[in-house]
Amino acid sequence: MEAIFKEVYSLDKGCYDKGLNEFILMENAARAMYEEIKKRDIKSVCIIAGGGNNGADGITLARMLLGEIDVHLFLPLELKSEMAKFQFEVYKNYGGKYDENEPSKESISKKYDCYVDAIFGSGLKRDLNTKINNIIKAINKRDGFKIACDIPTGLDENGNKKGKIFKSDITVTMGAKKLSLFSDLAKDYIGDIKVANLGVSFKNYIKKTNYYLLDKNDMQLPFRTKSNSHKGSYGHLGVLVGEKKGAGVIAGLAGLNFGAGLVTCITREKTQIPYELMEDDRISDKFSAIVFGMGMGNFYDDEIKNLAKLNIPMVIDADMFYKDEIKLFLDKKVILTPHPKEFASLLKICEIGEYSVNDIQNNRFELALKFSEIYPNIVLLLKGANTIIAYKKQLYINSFGKPSLAKGGSGDVLAGMIGSLLAQGYHPLKATITASLAHSFAGDIKPNYNLTPIKLIENLKGLK
Repeated sequence: MEAIFKEVYSLDKGCYDKGLNEFILMENAARAMYEEIKKRDIKSVCIIAGGGNNGADGITLARMLLGEIDVHLFLPLELKSEMAKFQFEVYKNYGGKYDENEPSKESISKKYDCYVDAIFGSGLKRDLNTKINNIIKAINKRDGFKIACDIPTGLDENGNKKGKIFKSDITVTMGAKKLSLFSDLAKDYIGDIKVANLGVSFKNYIKKTNYYLLDKNDMQLPFRTKSNSHKGSYGHLGVLVGEKKGAGVIAGLAGLNFGAGLVTCITREKTQIPYELMEDDRISDKFSAIVFGMGMGNFYDDEIKNLAKLNIPMVIDADMFYKDEIKLFLDKKVILTPHPKEFASLLKICEIGEYSVNDIQNNRFELALKFSEIYPNIVLLLKGANTIIAYKKQLYINSFGKPSLAKGGSGDVLAGMIGSLLAQGYHPLKATITASLAHSFAGDIKPNYNLTPIKLIENLKGLK
């Protein structure tokens, strides 16, 4: 996993305190964008630079490219930072072309191979004005390769929308990856992320953080390495099958296909259970782990208090987040897997606050962290385009989610997978991280509208 940061101003300051200066960092920032341009067949570039230091990065890039390719600089805003003014004077000294305030008709109509957005960086807090919105709208329609400097203009420090958003092919972010690049909204705008080395190693640049980006190496699949074993060696998973029976059965199949030695579906009514799953009508402590909530309805309302007395690992999903009895489980070894609407209900029941789904989406990181501060021993998995996992006041982000997973039943598969790993003895955090990543990679299917829960389960066999 990789450390990411809500802000990097303090990291830059750490460089200044050790003898580096703003000019050196800016040269390295521009150099990273220069290298991305030079590795491609780009003959002309249009750079739109703002008035602050993000704009100064863009102006520095323009100067570096002069004499090698056709460069045009747009300056739609007044230059305010001293570095922006300085870099602009140097650019002019080398004969660089530019338009101030409003681009000329000739230059705006010209097509470029590449467009670089250096208007606003990570410090954007206000809504964009009409002029900037119109410029971004026009450039987004162009066919050229698009690079965002640090963060696409239109995204604020929380990854929320402040106007039209520059849609980049790559984002060259400075020094370290920012949390704002991993909001659900940002996923459609950032393209590939490249981190610019600002003159010191990543290890020497960063400091302590509460935020981490997961990578494939964090997925520890349940491969069986011990020959002298039996089905009991790999745990017994119990899955409650409720009113919507398919949800529980899907979770059970996922658990069995993700390594659990035994899976029992607990049923209240006659249900068609696949032959490989066992069936029982009683909840007991014989299970290594239990998964419940998906499709549950009111089937087990009379059993919830007894369920809460069991001292075994649990995955809680879906319908349970609308029941006040969820509070009975919050001092236990549990994993919670809500989607945004369910999370809003959970926060209200826990008296943390009343939030709309839109509030949740605009403050995903903040609210997940807030919940973890209050319940540090619970593992929270907040579903979304980028999944957030919170545990002990730290956030882990899975950015590998695919649109193919936006299907009914995908969440049931995930719950069963996590439960399976719990049953096999995984730590709750490790189980959640591994299952979340495996779920994402198994969802990589073409065509991407064709995924079903059963196909998703089948794809688990191809992971490695």
